Amino acid sequence: MLTKVFAVLAAVGVLAVLIVVHELGHFLAARLQGIRVSRFSIGFGQTLLRWQGRETEFVLGALPLGGYVGFPDDDPDSKIPPDDPDLLKNRPILHRAIVISAGVIANVVFAYLLMLGLPLVSGIPETEVLPGIAVSKVRPTGTAVGTGLAAGDTILAFGTAPRLQGTEADLNRLRSAIETSANRPLRLTVDHAGTERILTVTPDAKGKIGVELHPNQKFFRRPARDLGEVLKAGNNGFVRVWAMTFESFRMLTSGRAGINDVAGPVGIVAMTANLAESDALSLFYVAALISVNLAIINILPLPALDGGHLVFLLVEAVRGGKPLPNNLQQRVMQTGLVVLLGLALLLIFKDSLMLIRTGGQLGAP
Repeated sequence: MLTKVFAVLAAVGVLAVLIVVHELGHFLAARLQGIRVSRFSIGFGQTLLRWQGRETEFVLGALPLGGYVGFPDDDPDSKIPPDDPDLLKNRPILHRAIVISAGVIANVVFAYLLMLGLPLVSGIPETEVLPGIAVSKVRPTGTAVGTGLAAGDTILAFGTAPRLQGTEADLNRLRSAIETSANRPLRLTVDHAGTERILTVTPDAKGKIGVELHPNQKFFRRPARDLGEVLKAGNNGFVRVWAMTFESFRMLTSGRAGINDVAGPVGIVAMTANLAESDALSLFYVAALISVNLAIINILPLPALDGGHLVFLLVEAVRGGKPLPNNLQQRVMQTGLVVLLGLALLLIFKDSLMLIRTGGQLGAP
């Protein structure tokens, strides 16, 4: 029970850190340019901590699943003159664009640093190829049932062909031999619990024997030899994170994935907790993946998101420095905020219902 609690706390912590990173990007981009910031807030609900700095109020809420950076421009009670050159609205378009996009940039940079940190903490991933092709499952309806072949066995050879190694090439060689032996006996040399023996299986008319096979390989991590290996492993991990992210968005836009495949805050915490409980190092990958997803979602040209604010700046630049009327911007942003909150509530409801039905395992059958 304690392990589960710690896993949930770790998951919430991961999400909170990513939110802090995003908002810190906005905050630092503003302060480094001398732009006034009135509030830096992490979390919603009951205020747990509050500290008033020289110019900025720092606030920590009870529910660390969101945050924002507030500017005096948005405060009707602010005593700062409206023509103050250090107000965000009075800065050039480029300065404002840097502040708005800094959260996204911070999330991307943080994801890269996480992928660099993983090989430093856990080592460089290595794969050792072992003899044979591993049998992970024997289906009860397959022709292999009753031959003595069992899950956990290793197929070392077939017929009189050379012995197999645990590579994709040898896996394909074995599959091809099984498929071309439809309705004909095929002799297999099998390692069963350290004992080598000969078995005979007869593939069905479709060239299947009802087993799941995979390369016989051992995965482990070793200490990095030098900085070059760390950078290479970090770069490879970063590329994989982006590839996974783009594949997810491609599936959503192509209709191959639907609302049930999209997770909200509750779902993200649940999935992260499940992974943290089984492998703490997976938090590096999960945090990097969520960080990149946050960056992409926030840069989308939708109202109430960073991308929506950038669209307003682009329109202002096209209009020769003349912004859209403030009341129009407010209406667009409020509409977008309502839509986003509605979507968030829908995802929270869906994830919560799924957790109740599956006993805490999101995505369980």
